[in-house]
Amino acid sequence: MKTAVLKIGIGIAVGLGLLFIFSGVQADEFHSTNFKVLDPVLFPGFYATSDHFRLNSTISQMAIATSVGSTLFKLSAGFEYFPFVSTPVVSATGGAAQVSLTWTSASAVLGWTVGGYTVGQSTVSGGPYSYSNVGNVLSSTRSGLTNGTPYYFVIRVMDALNNFIATSSEVSATPAAVAGGGGGGGGGGGGGGGGGGGGNAGGCGGASNGTAGCSGVTFSGRAYPFSHVTLLKDGQVAITTVAGGDAKFSMGLSNLNGGSFNFSVYGEDRAGRRSNSITFPIALVDSATTNITGIYLAPTIDIDKSQVKKGDDVTIFGQTVKEGTVTISVNSLDEYFLTTKSDKDGIYLYNFSTTPLEFGDHTAKSKSAQEGQISAYGRSIGFKVGAANIVASAGQKCPQKGDVNNDCRVNLVDFSISAYWWKRPLTQAAKDQVDAKLKQDGKIDLADFSIMAYYWTG
Repeated sequence: MKTAVLKIGIGIAVGLGLLFIFSGVQADEFHSTNFKVLDPVLFPGFYATSDHFRLNSTISQMAIATSVGSTLFKLSAGFEYFPFVSTPVVSATGGAAQVSLTWTSASAVLGWTVGGYTVGQSTVSGGPYSYSNVGNVLSSTRSGLTNGTPYYFVIRVMDALNNFIATSSEVSATPAAVAGGGGGGGGGGGGGGGGGGGGNAGGCGGASNGTAGCSGVTFSGRAYPFSHVTLLKDGQVAITTVAGGDAKFSMGLSNLNGGSFNFSVYGEDRAGRRSNSITFPIALVDSATTNITGIYLAPTIDIDKSQVKKGDDVTIFGQTVKEGTVTISVNSLDEYFLTTKSDKDGIYLYNFSTTPLEFGDHTAKSKSAQEGQISAYGRSIGFKVGAANIVASAGQKCPQKGDVNNDCRVNLVDFSISAYWWKRPLTQAAKDQVDAKLKQDGKIDLADFSIMAYYWTG
């Protein structure tokens, strides 16, 4: 009897010992004495059935920063957001012992704000640069420079705490003494520029051969491999070039009168899709060349269906720089961000499931990044989520009227180009490229702006 009691006691002790041992076992995914994980990655759960519990939902990432596993909650995980800031496009114009700099404003989202800019200056390409804070402005004149010496500049973007968050491409200019007699000729130069219809305006600065007192401007940047890039001057086609296999282009105009001009640059990909135009209002200085570098044309975009059956894929594609990182934004009640890479020809493609999208109208747009440079978003393209698939019609539908700069949109760029010719005599080029898109009566007046308002796309 004692033996039986002893065995039972030993069994209970062993059982309790095992119970205590097993109750202390646990799993660890992260362990360190030097750091802690604030936002662990959440993975989708596995499906299961049981008589004792019910699985109500699971968290799963179908798109950046959005969970569609349940209508009861949405996951907005901090590590899924990435701050974005665009890089300024800088122009530099040399003058007498000075260089005038202007740049486009940088846009920042998802946690970053633009607090100001600093100008980096060097006499050596690539630096080192000496920096000076110029505040939240879009222009600066660097004075006290040596005529005949090339200077190199970059613009750095600062956030609200004066941290550097983006840097422009380098631009250069060489100060030069203004030719004698330029004081009287400068005022007339502006008037001469208004009527110019081509890139080489003979007689600038009072010289018939276009050498003394003449201005020039150059544009360089990234488009698409072997694409056509067009430069407009006051709404008129001034020059067209072809980008190289690396998508880089460079073009310029010379023999221009000093004065104010509106220049626009756009690209056209291999399928004939046009990019948004980038417009540069520039005041050219006599006897100086303005260099505009770091242009980065936004990607073109298209879709395979104008209406998509809910749950099916919509294919979003286009062209940009080769081997670039493309971010596609699909606008819905929640905005979805998709990332893909372009190939060696600059072609990108993404098959996006419409499962998380609600029925109705949606838009998509894309931007591109390469070697630290980021383009702005390109034009938006619309599609509808419905009960059936409808193949998108071939070709891009452009407004019948009002699209003065030929980018398939009617907006402030077209308004600005048309406003330049307000009550001015039209050159033949202006009649062919501006008035032809409006009333076609040989003049620009309120009737033309009414037409533009009717076809306005924004």
